[in-house]
Amino acid sequence: MHAVNGTPRPRVPRRVATLSVHTSPLDQPGAGDAGGMNVYIVEVARRLARRDIAVDIFTRATSSELPPVVEMEPGVNVHHVIAGPYEGLSKDELPAQLCAFTSGVLRAEAAHEPGHFDLIHSHYWLSGQVGWLARDRWGVPLIHTAHTLAKVKNALLAEDDRPEPKARLIGEEQVVAEADRLVTSTAQEAADVIALYDADPGRVQVIAPGVDLDRFGPGDQRAARARIGLPADAVVLLFVGRIQPLKAPHILLRAAARLVADEPELRRRLQVVVVGAPSGTGLEHPQALQTLAADLGIESLVRFQPPVPADRLADYYRAADVSVVPSYNESFGLVALEAQACGLPVVAASVGGLTTAVDDGHSGLLVAGHDPADYAAVVRRILDEPGLRTALAAGGVRHAGGFTWDRTVDQLLDVYAEAMSAAAPVFGVTR
Repeated sequence: MHAVNGTPRPRVPRRVATLSVHTSPLDQPGAGDAGGMNVYIVEVARRLARRDIAVDIFTRATSSELPPVVEMEPGVNVHHVIAGPYEGLSKDELPAQLCAFTSGVLRAEAAHEPGHFDLIHSHYWLSGQVGWLARDRWGVPLIHTAHTLAKVKNALLAEDDRPEPKARLIGEEQVVAEADRLVTSTAQEAADVIALYDADPGRVQVIAPGVDLDRFGPGDQRAARARIGLPADAVVLLFVGRIQPLKAPHILLRAAARLVADEPELRRRLQVVVVGAPSGTGLEHPQALQTLAADLGIESLVRFQPPVPADRLADYYRAADVSVVPSYNESFGLVALEAQACGLPVVAASVGGLTTAVDDGHSGLLVAGHDPADYAAVVRRILDEPGLRTALAAGGVRHAGGFTWDRTVDQLLDVYAEAMSAAAPVFGVTR
C-alpha cells in the first residue's frame, strides 16, 4: 500500500489473470456455452485495460487453428490453453481436463519473472478449481464469480431438464471454501451462496453487472425494423438468449399461441422473434422449438434468428414491442437490462437476478411461475395500454442507467484492493 500526502492508497493490481475454462470471451454470446458470462468477462477486461491494468484471459483451445495468444484489444490478451481434444467436449466432460488446463496456466506464468500476476479472477466453478491451485502456487488472492450455482439451478429445474451432476456441486463447495473473495451479482445470490454453500459472509461481495449504454440505448423503432426486415406495423415479441429448457423460450411460443387464439385478428400482425441458438440440453433436440411452433399453429409467425453481434442486437431490442424473459433461473439477466436500456418493456419471470435486473411495475413486469397464460395476459396488458408501455419504456431507460460497467469495475477494484491487502501478510507479498 502506498501513501499520498500521508493518506494510505489501496493497492491496485498491475496484471490480472482471468480464468474462463469452458467458454472464450471471443465467442459470440447466444449459442453453445457463450452467454452473459462472456459479456461480463469482456466488458470488465476492457475497462480494466483502459485503467492501465493488464488482463490475461485463459480459456480452453477449441480449434487447432487458434493462435496461442490473441490480443482482444490493447492490454487484454486471450490465451488458448490446450486441454483435451479441440472439439466435442461438453461442460460435464471438462473436469477431466482441469489438470491439463492448470498446467498450461502455470506454464504461462512461469515464463515470466515471479510476481507476474497480482491476483486471479475465476469465472464459473471449473475456472475456480484452476484458480484455487494457481492461487496457492503464485501466492496471490483468488476472486471468484460463480455466475450460476448448481444447487439453485437444481431447485428451480425446468421441466424435462437434467439436474446438475454431483461433481459440480462438490466442486462448487470446494471453490467457495477456498476463494479469498466471492463476487455475486445480487443480494439474493449472496444469500444463496451463504445459506447453501456455507460461505463466509465476510468474503461475499455483491457487485451488479452493467450494460454498455453507448451501444444499448433508445432508437427509432421504424428504422430499426427496416434494418432487420420487420414490417412497420407488426406487433413484435422478442426472446434473446440460448435455446435451452432453462431459458424457457417455449413459454413465449405458447403465450403467443394463446394471444392469437384469444384475438384471431392479431395473427395478421404478430411476429415472434427468437434470437439465439441451441445450447446445453437444448442441443439434444435442436429443432424442438421449431417443432413446437408448428404444433401450435404459429409456425408462420415465428422468426428464428441466429445470435448476432451487440450492435445488431440493439436493433432487435429497438424494433420489438415487448421482450419476454421467462427463464426458470437467472443469476442476473443481462438480456433484460439491455432491453430496458433500449427502451423496451420487459416481461420476465420473478426469479433470481431478474428481480433485480427488472424494476417491477416501473421498467417491466414480473410474472410469478411459468404458466404461458399468465405471460400472455401480461403481454396483452402492455399491448392494450399505450400509456403503460410508454411509462415502462421510460422507466427501463432510467433503471438501466444505474447499471454501468464502469461502476462494476469501480467496485471490483475495491474488492481486488481489499483482497490484495489481506493476502500480503499471508503470502509475504511486499510489492
